[in-house]
Amino acid sequence: MKRNQRRAWTCAVLVMMMTLLAAVACGDLRGAPGASAPQAVDPESTASSPTQPATDEPSPASEPDQSSPASEPAQPPTDKPALTPEPSAAADPAAASEAMPVGDLPGWTQVFVEDFTEGDVGLGAFPGPVYGTRWSENYLDGTPDTAAQQQPKGQRTSGYYPSKVLSVHDGFMDMFLHSEDGVARGAAPSPKLFGANQRPYNSLVYGRYSVRFKADVLPGFKLAWLLWPDSKKWPEDGEIDFPEGDLSKVIYAAVHGVENGIHDNEVLRPNVPYGDWHIATTEWRADGIEFFLDGQSLGVSRRFTPTNPMHYILQTESCSPMCPQPETSGHVLVDWVAIWTRS
Repeated sequence: MKRNQRRAWTCAVLVMMMTLLAAVACGDLRGAPGASAPQAVDPESTASSPTQPATDEPSPASEPDQSSPASEPAQPPTDKPALTPEPSAAADPAAASEAMPVGDLPGWTQVFVEDFTEGDVGLGAFPGPVYGTRWSENYLDGTPDTAAQQQPKGQRTSGYYPSKVLSVHDGFMDMFLHSEDGVARGAAPSPKLFGANQRPYNSLVYGRYSVRFKADVLPGFKLAWLLWPDSKKWPEDGEIDFPEGDLSKVIYAAVHGVENGIHDNEVLRPNVPYGDWHIATTEWRADGIEFFLDGQSLGVSRRFTPTNPMHYILQTESCSPMCPQPETSGHVLVDWVAIWTRS
């Protein structure tokens, strides 16, 4: 009798073990108490802190309204999971065709358009008389970019050099990204609104910014085309970046702010690489910030929505976190830029 009982007990245990193994293999225990889901990791995230530009920079060489470089570093996203944005059925009317969008949109009044078709401007001459009323080179040669602000003067490996980078030809603004004398060179031009002749050149509260661009695949160079607070209070007054990312990787958008007294951010990543023509649109509204790439909404970020004036900069730089090789060079072409303010 005891032998039969032991045999029955052994069979029951075996059945239970087989059932348990089958459940694990089929994934049925993922919701079991105490189980933890895997966490997403942003592979391009790097933590950094803003620093002020050095005060011992070159004096203005061209525009008299550029006597004092502003502090507008683009901060790479911290090591946070990519945001899963709320879905949006909206489409970007600015991407309905490759042509520059001209005219108002529902809820938006157009305040700026540029398609760079009024004439060519050679290296060292931008913006020149042709584009000087609508564009500023923004920073003087030798102004440290985000990475260089953290390096001693004389040891900087990157910086803004508009006279070596910016030109206009064949209907495009051309940013010639390259290195000279061990320094990777970028630029950060800004459009001018309402006849502005000093910073901030295009201050708005809520705006719609659309740009058609093509960036060569250049490891170590990056875009951080951004909205930066007029107050320069970062991160308290926020920051909006799109498109952003190393030019050998993928395009993403980032929104920065403060939560519980600590800098934080949200990242939207469409997993689209550089190297081809794209239309990127940032729609900054009171109810959130929506990003569009090539006509498709990436979603709406509502966690950090700035409410104070901000201005737009096509910030193009390098060495964050890795510098380009000395032989790396190529171009970022801007076909057109269009800006709207809230109606």
